[in-house]
Amino acid sequence: MITDTLLSEIQDINLTYLLLAQRLLKEDYATALFRLKIDAAMGELLLSLSAKQLGRLARINQLLCRLSLDDADQLRQLTHNQREQGMSQTHAALLMASASYQHA
Repeated sequence: MITDTLLSEIQDINLTYLLLAQRLLKEDYATALFRLKIDAAMGELLLSLSAKQLGRLARINQLLCRLSLDDADQLRQLTHNQREQGMSQTHAALLMASASYQHA
């Protein structure tokens, strides 16, 4: 029963992620590629998927999105940041940007 609930939640997250990814790509393609950490070929493919294809893809038993911080120190810096609220968003953006280039 718990496994079924977890699988359902994973599928819900997948569909939400795919729909958000498509929306981001439609609104600002270049920024979406950067934020989603995907290349142009993946961006074009995601844009081309129909609602039926998105639903089918969302029903797999693995998360399609993943935490973009691979380094625990980066996550620690974001969660234990003592900066003012306005600066913490800038700090987070810089850390996320550096993570995408380190692992690209």
